Amino acid sequence: MDINILLALQDFRNGVGAFLADFLSKMTFLGELSTSIVIMAVVYWCFSKDVGTYLLMGWSGNRIVNGFLKVTACAYRPWIRDARILPYGNSINTATGYSFPSGHTMNAASIFGGASVRKDLPRALRVTMGVVLLLVAFSRIYLGVHTPQDVLVGAVAGVLVMVLSLKLMGWVAAHPEKDLLVVCVGIALSVAVAIYAAVKSYPTDYDAEGKLLVDGAKMASDTFKGVGWSAAFLVGWILERRFVGFSTDISMARRITRLALGVLSYYFVSLIIVPAVKGWIPGAAGTIASCFLQMFYVSFIFPWCVKRLEKPTERA
Repeated sequence: MDINILLALQDFRNGVGAFLADFLSKMTFLGELSTSIVIMAVVYWCFSKDVGTYLLMGWSGNRIVNGFLKVTACAYRPWIRDARILPYGNSINTATGYSFPSGHTMNAASIFGGASVRKDLPRALRVTMGVVLLLVAFSRIYLGVHTPQDVLVGAVAGVLVMVLSLKLMGWVAAHPEKDLLVVCVGIALSVAVAIYAAVKSYPTDYDAEGKLLVDGAKMASDTFKGVGWSAAFLVGWILERRFVGFSTDISMARRITRLALGVLSYYFVSLIIVPAVKGWIPGAAGTIASCFLQMFYVSFIFPWCVKRLEKPTERA
């Protein structure tokens, strides 16, 4: 039935729905990994350290959950399951890893779903964020890169992780001395998922010409990325708590300055340094190390730099 739904949407898209596909292509961009990290970093650095920390913590948890489920289910993408499925435009280029559950949807659930479950945020903002989550999720189906169950499970699991993350943050606020325990448990889970992804067997199905349909080792790359990001956030989070303590209670001028410096330096790290590290270190270790560096910059290095640069003129 899931393939039939995609085929029906594909027929509509090829008929009168191209305009909607262009719109949803922009919506799916909001669920991409690079977009998600930048959004969370800007919130964390410039606008609300509390909300940013919550988003980063929940997103890190979602990357581990998504990576574990992907390499466990090993579900093939729709166009591999049925050659009649033809994804729209270049959307196939953003569809990495196995299909179930949808990574874009879980990213959107982390940010937009995460904002929608925070009762301390304005109701209008929460409703808007919920709508954005639904649009990102639907875009993955409409563009032909995910099945309905991929996005449904991704949305439900993603929001559930955010609810649990909100409760975890409340628990840490009440028991600040337990932050190291949270870090140790989180890193242990990340390491366990990395080992699981590295040693498990993957399907080896071949097409009529004897070509391997899906390389499981390549599909596991997203899981290793999640491990690197999650571990880096946890390490950076506790180091920032213990040794930096930066604040987002700052003037608008300083917010804009942080935004400009932060985004520019983040892209320098992500587009120049991270690929170099991945090139120096082969295999899964390079993937984990490069993603660790990327998130560690977000969670600790830039806040540390900000604290040092702004200290002489810090607002009372």
